[in-house]
Amino acid sequence: MGALLVAGAVGAVIRYALSRAYPVRPGHLPGGILIVNVVGSLVAGVVIGLAERAAISDDVRLVLLTGFCGGLTTFSTWSVETIELVDGGRWRAAILNVVVTLVVGLGAAVAGYLIAR
Repeated sequence: MGALLVAGAVGAVIRYALSRAYPVRPGHLPGGILIVNVVGSLVAGVVIGLAERAAISDDVRLVLLTGFCGGLTTFSTWSVETIELVDGGRWRAAILNVVVTLVVGLGAAVAGYLIAR
């Protein structure tokens, strides 16, 4: 349980740092959240690939996926930032944020999985 808490805290601190380093700016996509969600998806893909071939234990898989990736990634902030784009009349940016996050995030997860497998 301690490792899970530490991994979650590490992921959350990295997310916070990247959100501060790449804040939402007018005319841009929410860069920090995009980065953490894509990196988290890549890590999750690698973890699943490693777990599938028994290169890591179930406990390590749980700590990395639920702890680190859970702390690093954020669906709620991504949703709120997308809503804020819509509220600001930036429909194209909102749609682009949804499409880019889904396509690149899923692509990163698949890439991580294939690399680790």
